[in-house]
Order: sequence, then C-alpha cells, then structure tokens
Amino acid sequence: MKFGQPSDVHTIGNDIQELNLLNFDLYGRDFLLTTDKSLVDLEAVLRLADILRMLWRANVSTRVFQTGLAIAQFRDKSTRTRFSFASASNLLGLALQELDETKTQISHGETVRETSTMISFLSEAIGIRDDMFIGRGHTYMREVGQALDESFQAGVIGHRPAIINLQCDIDHPTQSMSDLLHLARHFGGLHNLKGKKIAMTWAYSPSYGKPLSVPQGIITLMSRFGMDVSLAYPEGYDLLDGTVAKAKQYAQETGGQFRIMNSMEEAFENADVVYPKSWAPYRVMKRRTELLEAGQGIEDLEKECLANNAKFKNWECDAQKMKLTRNGEALYMHCLPADITGVSCRQGEVSEDVFEKYRMATYMEARYKPYVIAAMMMMARFRDPVALVDHLFRNRSRRAGRFEA
Repeated sequence: MKFGQPSDVHTIGNDIQELNLLNFDLYGRDFLLTTDKSLVDLEAVLRLADILRMLWRANVSTRVFQTGLAIAQFRDKSTRTRFSFASASNLLGLALQELDETKTQISHGETVRETSTMISFLSEAIGIRDDMFIGRGHTYMREVGQALDESFQAGVIGHRPAIINLQCDIDHPTQSMSDLLHLARHFGGLHNLKGKKIAMTWAYSPSYGKPLSVPQGIITLMSRFGMDVSLAYPEGYDLLDGTVAKAKQYAQETGGQFRIMNSMEEAFENADVVYPKSWAPYRVMKRRTELLEAGQGIEDLEKECLANNAKFKNWECDAQKMKLTRNGEALYMHCLPADITGVSCRQGEVSEDVFEKYRMATYMEARYKPYVIAAMMMMARFRDPVALVDHLFRNRSRRAGRFEA
C-alpha cells in the first residue's frame, strides 16, 4: 500500500511491515529540526504517526509506558500544540506535567542545567516551545539537551529524556510534519507530492510579532519532498538566510523549484496548495529580542511595525486570489488560529468565505499533530518501535474497555 492512502485496521499489519523496511535512526535522538533528520527518518515518523492514528481509531490501546512523566515547557502561548502534546503523552501512557517557570526556582536564579536535571528524574520526554526570541529558542533547547547528556553520563538520571521541539525561532517541526502528513493524505501519498506547487505566502495581520518558524519549516520540509515552493512576501519581510539557503539546496537536490517573489497573486498562480500566514520580518524579530531583553522601547517598535503591516492589507487570501490557483481549487492550509476578516479581526489573513470553505480541512490538518508528536517520542525512547507497535497491534488491548469508543 502506498503511504498516505486510506487504510483501516485490516491494513495496519501491512503498514507496520512497510515501516520495518525503513532504515531509520531516531533512537536516543532529540527532534529539534527537520533539517537534522534524513528523509528516511522523516518518513518513518509519518508512517508511525499514521499507524498510531489507525490503532486509536480501531480502539486499540497504545500505552507503551506504565509510568513516567512528559514535561511541557511553554514559553509562549499555545492551544493546538499544547493540547496535542498532552494528548500524545496520554496516548503513550505518560502523565503530563507542565513546567510553569513562575512557580519554580528559576526566578530565584536556578540555572538551565539544574532545572533540566531536576525535572528529568522519572521523565521520558520534554516538549519545549521557545519561539519569540531570534537566536534564543533553538539555542535554549540545545542547552537543555547538553545538561541532560551531562547528568545522564554522570549517572544522576537513569535515562536521557527525549526533547521535542514544540516550536522555536528556526522551525516548528511538529507543525510542518503534521502538514506533510496532511498533504500525503490529500494527494494520495508522499510520492505524489513531487511537482506539486505550494505557495507559502505572507498575509496581513493586525498584529506584528508572529514567529518566522512556520514559513521556515514549510519551505525547508516541502522542498525536500520535491514540491515546487513559491515563497512570497512584501519587500522587507525576509526570513532567516540559513533556512532560505537550505530550501534552495533541497529544491536542487530533488529536482523541484524554489522561487521568491513579492506578489501574492504570482505565488497563487496554478498553485496546488496555498499557505497564507503572517510573520514578522527577521530584522524586526531581532530588534524585538534586543528590546525585550533591555526592557524598553518595545511599544515604539510595535507601533512602527503595525503601521508597516497596514501598507499591505491587500495581502489577503480571498476568493479572487483563489481563482488563480490550479482549477481555482487549491488546498488552503493554515497552522491556526487564522486572522479571519470580519470574524476574528476587522481585516486579516483570509476572507471569511474562503476560510469557511476550508475550515474543516484545516481541522483535519491539525488532527495529525498528536500522533506526530507521539511518534517522535516513541522513536526517540525505544530501540525497536516497530516491534513495539506490532505487539500493540497483535495484542489489541481495548483502549476504551469493553465499550466501543
């Protein structure tokens, strides 16, 4: 069976066999950036995520842990990712504990090295969101990882918990991987993505500080699977140079295309997929980081940026622009929440009629995230996740007792 095609409980066994054919290498490794992983590793995560989803739908228990904690550290607000991490933890049998820095000794000078060790004694996974500070989020996650390595090697902690990036300043891997699984399902398999055009475009928002990690994650991941990526934004709304360079490199390696333009309409032309999403310019996020750390001047920056955003209110995904896409029926995607004109704001990223047409599709897009996170945790913590999931499938303990869910 081609990955990404519909399947049910009767084909899960075949799906597990196909996963077993992949020579992936994820045990004992954190999942911080998709660019750090091989294509085989990425496909393996998606396959396992889909198997876990099928097992859950078939009312099969996937509780592979009898005890243990999953630690969630959110340094920014979150709805979908926060609850997806909680759902993934519960799916695997872990208890969730949120690390609220205001209720810890961090404010009293406790170091990252100390905190990381103290929360890890009986923990299996640590999910971290740190996305608002350029040059800080990914660095912080690596610092946590180094602290865990040191404590594990010294015998302080019995095992090394896996770190899952729940969004940083560079990437949002649980989102982009969920998006990729959604695309695989929509187009009938990963193999069918090659040559499909995706328009990753900036869109107007009445707020200014949205992270760059979603568009960066999309262009670096979709280009690896042979998609033709069009990145569009108003002049000055650049992304990190390193992520753009990687997207160009991947497009060359896969025979795809990667283009940058300053026209939303041009990006939408003959697109199979559109992903209109606001983000703050790299230079703005860099200044924002410096001002927040200095504790002054952030109000002036906000006014300046909102005024600049207002120059581009025509960067809205509306019915007229959607007509430019392939047969006028491109798949609309968004990480949510979208700024919906006339609904969540006076004017925003997408018109009400377009969003309503694709609203359920965006919910479908979001539903894969708990399984993607669970797959990342499982593959990082178990040497042979294929044998484990095969045992779950063959044993088929009921998830919801004797009653069907």
